[in-house]
Amino acid sequence: MEASDTSHSYRVGVQWTGNLGTGTRTYTGYERAHVVQVQGKPPLLGSSDPQFRGDGSRYNPEELLVASLASCHMLWYLHLCAEASIVVTDYCDDAVGKMIVQKNSSGCFAEVRLFPQVTVEQSANALLADQLHDRAHQLCFIANSVNFPVHIQAATIQKQSEVI
Repeated sequence: MEASDTSHSYRVGVQWTGNLGTGTRTYTGYERAHVVQVQGKPPLLGSSDPQFRGDGSRYNPEELLVASLASCHMLWYLHLCAEASIVVTDYCDDAVGKMIVQKNSSGCFAEVRLFPQVTVEQSANALLADQLHDRAHQLCFIANSVNFPVHIQAATIQKQSEVI
């Protein structure tokens, strides 16, 4: 960290709620349910992936990692478009993360692919709108913090002007 750098801290509470009365006495005798809490915000219900005995109706850490990458990219992209006077009217992403589980049960992400679909006003510079994804990726705090590739496959649609 350089002298001109700033530091931000993020406090997140995690409370295990899956004790069925006997704790972790057996591997199958407890639930993976937990609550993620940040002061002043609604709680987030978490669990492990159903393949690891989790509850599929709750968010798992792997989904939240992919969501963090997708939302960080989106927020930087919208910021850069606003600075470049490119009016974005819609943005959606259907991001996919690929995780590898080794024989010893450890695992790691191999990659994440983001597929942003962006709608801009017809008068916008579509080429610049596409190029700003590269800059957003360079600036994304989360993408800069992971040790696996994050690929961006964006599509930009220019919105037709509506005649009233």
